[in-house]
Amino acid sequence: MANLKSLAKDTAIYGLSSIVGKFLNYLLVPLYTTAFAADSGEYGIVSQIYAFVALLQVLLICGMETGFFRFANKEGENSQLVYSSILISVGAISLAFLLFTLSFLTPIASSLGYAEHPEFIGIMAIVVALDVFQSIPFVYLRFKQRPVKFVFIKLFNILFGIGLNLFFLIACPWLNTYYPETIAWFYDPGYGVGYVFIANLITSSVQMFFFIPELRGFVYKFDAALMKRIFTYSFPLLVLGVVGILNHTFDKMVLPSLFPNMEEGRVQLGIYSAATKIAMVMGMFTQAFRYAYEPFVFGKSRDSDQRMVYANAMKFFVIFALLAFLAVMFYLDILRYVIAIDYWEGLRVVPIVMAGEIFMGIYFNLSFWYKLIDETRWGAYFSLIGCAIIVSLNVLFVPTYGYMASAWAGVVGYGVITIISYIVGQKKYPIRYELKEIGAYMLLAALLYTISSLVCIDNIVLRLLFRTLLLALFIFYIIKKDLPLSQIPFLGRLIRK
Repeated sequence: MANLKSLAKDTAIYGLSSIVGKFLNYLLVPLYTTAFAADSGEYGIVSQIYAFVALLQVLLICGMETGFFRFANKEGENSQLVYSSILISVGAISLAFLLFTLSFLTPIASSLGYAEHPEFIGIMAIVVALDVFQSIPFVYLRFKQRPVKFVFIKLFNILFGIGLNLFFLIACPWLNTYYPETIAWFYDPGYGVGYVFIANLITSSVQMFFFIPELRGFVYKFDAALMKRIFTYSFPLLVLGVVGILNHTFDKMVLPSLFPNMEEGRVQLGIYSAATKIAMVMGMFTQAFRYAYEPFVFGKSRDSDQRMVYANAMKFFVIFALLAFLAVMFYLDILRYVIAIDYWEGLRVVPIVMAGEIFMGIYFNLSFWYKLIDETRWGAYFSLIGCAIIVSLNVLFVPTYGYMASAWAGVVGYGVITIISYIVGQKKYPIRYELKEIGAYMLLAALLYTISSLVCIDNIVLRLLFRTLLLALFIFYIIKKDLPLSQIPFLGRLIRK
């Protein structure tokens, strides 16, 4: 129980930068959907370019984040040498990528459909190079158990970025209308979406200064033999990561080109992307859990068998993931105001995307068996299967069913590899997951969601009250079965008094 309390504490700390940060980033969603009309396709441009950015970041990091944790925690390894070698390697990869992209900027931009604005691609190439390099100091902060600085940098970067977006998209247009002479020297009112990328470049550049302490005070040494072992371990994770991010972003990268008219495709992509932002509550929870769970698992791998701890962690992940799902769906009448009204037609994808996120989170929890026994190739196999399913379903059905096919492709792809990973994992590294209890929670959540969908209440206040009652029933079941109030430290003392 103490181990799970430690995991919960770390999840809460690291979750501050993830959950609060992404919540703050939600401020950008109404800003973008208001500044960029749905029929303009500009929000689709943002979504498409950032989809490529996400893929490139995973590709260039080369799985070194997990590789660092594995080797820095291994007995007999010098953690400082591991850090230095990985830092040099990732830095060199980032620099090579940037030089290549800038050298062939025009043909790359043209091939992506941005011949008129190749600078969009150039700006984001610099951002990618900076963010990839900074990922290693970030993981070093987690290794050194310095969550406060980690959270501070993340939140500062987010708040600073939001401020710049507000400046370029709200303040500058207002100043251009009433006091144009004050900003005429740098502001172009027709540049529009380009300022989103400029804001990102500024924030990533400023963020570098926070890592000066992590980049000095030690001797930079590169151990080729060590890096060979790290890369051998991490390469399957690179494949896993690339395929995993493709599972998340392939639809956004190719959706416009799957429409007969690319401009209409970008309009549909903008609507789809705006709606899925509401579903990203599940992504926030999964990411926060991952930040704490990864160092927790590798740290415990030195102890006696911790399989029961992993089984309990899985159960509680599913419980609170389902709670997040119900909360979002029951209060969607409120959350839909995160995006502008002309994007609301895409809200039908929210429950589907969230279901896919739940499967992805379960798969992530299952994936530690092959990391702990150093058989990471299995992760690559599973991800390739999932990617093949998602890519195929998108290519086959998006031209007919639009972005709904993309949403369902994620559910099917992650659902299949979750089942396969469980079956293989039970043979390689058996863990007795509490499947009956997990299944009961899933069944109850599905039942409550179905009831909320079938019971039609026109009055929004009464509808929300009814759904709040359904959510309370789920919470009551959690307390009754697995989280008795007497075991919660503060409430327990009150109850005993």
